[in-house]
Amino acid sequence: MPGRQARFGIKRVVLIGDRGMITSARIRDDLKTSSLDWITCLRAPQIQVLAQGDGPLQLSLFDERDFAEISSPDFPGERLIMCRNRDLAMERARKREALLKATERQLARVQANVAARVQPCAVPRRSRLAVAEVVNAKKVAKHFALDIRDGHFSWSRKIEQIAAEAELDGIYVIRTSVPKGELSAQNAVQAYKDLARVERAFRGLKTVDLEIRPIRHWNANRVRAHVFLCMLAYHVEWHLRQRLAPLLFHDTEFDRARRANITGRIDRAVSDARSPKRQSSATPTAIPSTASPD
Repeated sequence: MPGRQARFGIKRVVLIGDRGMITSARIRDDLKTSSLDWITCLRAPQIQVLAQGDGPLQLSLFDERDFAEISSPDFPGERLIMCRNRDLAMERARKREALLKATERQLARVQANVAARVQPCAVPRRSRLAVAEVVNAKKVAKHFALDIRDGHFSWSRKIEQIAAEAELDGIYVIRTSVPKGELSAQNAVQAYKDLARVERAFRGLKTVDLEIRPIRHWNANRVRAHVFLCMLAYHVEWHLRQRLAPLLFHDTEFDRARRANITGRIDRAVSDARSPKRQSSATPTAIPSTASPD
């Protein structure tokens, strides 16, 4: 990598990846030793540790705005940017409650079966298997306290644990090694959120638009040429979308809307320029707008 940086005049290389791609182990073993920078996101257990007790992640930091920058001795030399997406928080709360209620309905059926059994001595093992199947199906076992005995089965929600988890709904933490003087907190968050664009581009390459697969070549050079041509085709398509954006349903002021919606979902950032085109199916100059695949 240093040789390529010198060859192309690159001063700094920053890798951007999700929490599954850029892990703590990969940062420690690969990126730090290669003098590469990174932008990624913390996992839920790491966020919970930061929020414990008098940790650096305090919910009061979100009183005035939905993001704030902190630091932690657990991540030396890194910047941590806390973000809160209120729409995501409401969606997670709704989904959690729906899963809990669905699980309770299934547990009520198991409870009725246990109460109706004639041979209580056979109850515990069968009940445990049935209960385990129910609570694991929705992945909410951690939120229930279970009591299984001879001829008896009951459950209750772990209210305090559920409330503690709910407090962190919609909160995610961006971690980066790029100094603040070279990358602002807003730009770091936007760079991570732009992964959605990359994923959409790969989806278009593989399936929707360019269909890079199946590759009907066996020679290594021909395979590389095939992939290169597909990437070149996507490059041309991207420029066509930019040039034809006023005639399409694309948002011509998306970047401005995105800057105003730092912590929200990237697909929810819509400027005032897109809605009129959607409603009238025409550009401001009365030219009919045309739909194109996203």
